Amino acid sequence: MSGAGTDLAATNTGAGKVRVTFDEAALAAWLAANVEGFAGPLTVEQFNGGQSNPTYKLTTPGQRYVLRRKPPGPLLKGAHDVLREARVQQALAATDVPVARIFAVCADESVIGSPFYVMDMVEGRIFWDASFGEVPKAERAAYFDEMNRVIAALHSVDIAAVGLADYGKPGNYFARQIGRWSRQYLEDELAGRLPDMDALVEWLPTAIPAGDETSVVHGDFRCDNMIFHPTEPRVLAVLDWELSTLGHPLADFSYHAMMYRMPGDIVAGLGGADPVPLGLPTEAEYIAAYCARTGRTSIANWDYYLAFNFFRLAAIMHGIKGRVLRGTASNAQARERAEALPRLAALARQAMENVQ
Repeated sequence: MSGAGTDLAATNTGAGKVRVTFDEAALAAWLAANVEGFAGPLTVEQFNGGQSNPTYKLTTPGQRYVLRRKPPGPLLKGAHDVLREARVQQALAATDVPVARIFAVCADESVIGSPFYVMDMVEGRIFWDASFGEVPKAERAAYFDEMNRVIAALHSVDIAAVGLADYGKPGNYFARQIGRWSRQYLEDELAGRLPDMDALVEWLPTAIPAGDETSVVHGDFRCDNMIFHPTEPRVLAVLDWELSTLGHPLADFSYHAMMYRMPGDIVAGLGGADPVPLGLPTEAEYIAAYCARTGRTSIANWDYYLAFNFFRLAAIMHGIKGRVLRGTASNAQARERAEALPRLAALARQAMENVQ
């Protein structure tokens, strides 16, 4: 749950000059040998988005592809694992979860300097506004229902049947995540401390809801990480699987449903606006639809899950703030994102107080 904006979704912002270069002739030769139906000549452009993993538009006379690569050079262990992204999308291809077709995967760094995969360039629409304001009011609820269907389908996937039983650590998801983000927050002294965050660090591990579940989780399931059909309320592909793993489905769903309370200037959200005049389902109706699709009667401790997710996102922004102060933040929008930290921490604290 990066909270740092979309990556692949940003492909709709256009492509141009290749900034992270490689041997394009070597790539063309590899594609000819490994991608069925590939026929050059090949034109390569780099998308303006894809700051985490460089992402390219590949154009031939008969086909357009997207190439997603691991950044070249030394990286943190486990970071930028594009082969993992490819694996989950390949595993989900035969399920009800819409994903882009993966044409080929290359682990050989000698071809372009780092591992990469090539997938179909799915044509459609990406909505950056969670209110779906570009859609006629009477049609907006159908778009929400489609997002709800897709995330319910993801959480209903039989992980063993699709070969993803080893895709992450099963069980104790909340405890592990709270521990991880609490440590990162407490250890980054330069970024400072916030009373709201300190309260959450203390409270969250003591109030984890009973019961445990494991499913594939996307990690950043938002409207702007999906490609919709050009004219219909239908998701053609879910993008940005970089944060996917095995985790608790209610952590994933509540992160997605944070859109109801999320300020729209942080990530795509409704900012607490009344959804009814917008033609959208209420938060309670959206939760009920997910429950019906996943065989639940209700979701207890809803505000706990929201507190957890707002805390997690705030901890990520805290880390970004630390990188800004150290001068190591590579993203041009890093300072602006870091400024969201106090508001996210306050939203987490508010959800926490709703539980108590």
